[in-house]
Formats: sequence, structure tokens, C-alpha cells
Amino acid sequence: MQMPNNELHPQLAADCHQLGQMEISQLLLMDNALVPWFILVPDTDKREVFELDAEQQYLVQQEINALSGFLMARTDVEKINLGALGNLVPQLHIHVIGRNSNDFCWPNPVWGQEQKTAWTEEAAEEISQQLATHLKGGLVNYTPGVKLRPKSQ
Repeated sequence: MQMPNNELHPQLAADCHQLGQMEISQLLLMDNALVPWFILVPDTDKREVFELDAEQQYLVQQEINALSGFLMARTDVEKINLGALGNLVPQLHIHVIGRNSNDFCWPNPVWGQEQKTAWTEEAAEEISQQLATHLKGGLVNYTPGVKLRPKSQ
């Protein structure tokens, strides 16, 4: 299983807090506290989920499940939105977004919305630690604080 990716697309680096490393993906937190919004960046040079081998697909799905479970257990979300668009950022990344009928843009998509409230570094770190506690002893490994370098432009 080849997983050569060790750099983060500059747009993802600019838009997100790097929380840590999951089983095969870098875990990011979108810098918009209006919705709980994680991004998984699998350690691969593939651009599409279907291009991953079966083991990679399984591990990514386990990470999605773990994040979704965390969101449902630790926040007031009613619905989990998933997406792997890649129209503007070609690096494979999967959005895991907690939504509820009271959020700032419900029922519209979160993409392209201008309204934003940035996370503080302290709040992002607290989320990272809560996630580590929630996942401890589970099927998905999570190591807080592991960061990738941005790709050169």
C-alpha cells in the first residue's frame, strides 16, 4: 500500500487548523467555528476515493465513522454531511461536517458561504484533545499535534 503524501495543499493549510494524524489521514479542522467541520487528508497521491486500494478505502471509512460518532456524541448536530469535491483543491480530502437546523446556513451547503468565525488556537487544541479522549482504545488511532508541511507553490 503506497502512501507517499507528506505535504498539505497550500489552500488546506491556509484554511484549516492541523489537529493531528489518524490511521492513514491527516486530520484538519476547518477554521470556521460556526459549524463543526473536519477534513481528512489521506496519505496518498491519489485524487479520488475510488482510486484507493480496498485497505485504504476501509481505513478512510473507519476514520469517517469515528469522526461522525464523535460529532454525534459531543456536539448538538442532527446530521452529518460528507463530501470529497476537489474542484478547487486537487489533493484528495474528505469533509466531515456536523449540521443542525439552527446553524448559520441551514439547509444550504457550507461551501461558498462568506460568514465565518475563526477558531482560536486554544479551542482547536481543546477539540483535538477531546477527540483523542473519545477515540482512546477505539479502532482508529489518533495522534494529536502531528503536522504536515505545506506544498510549495
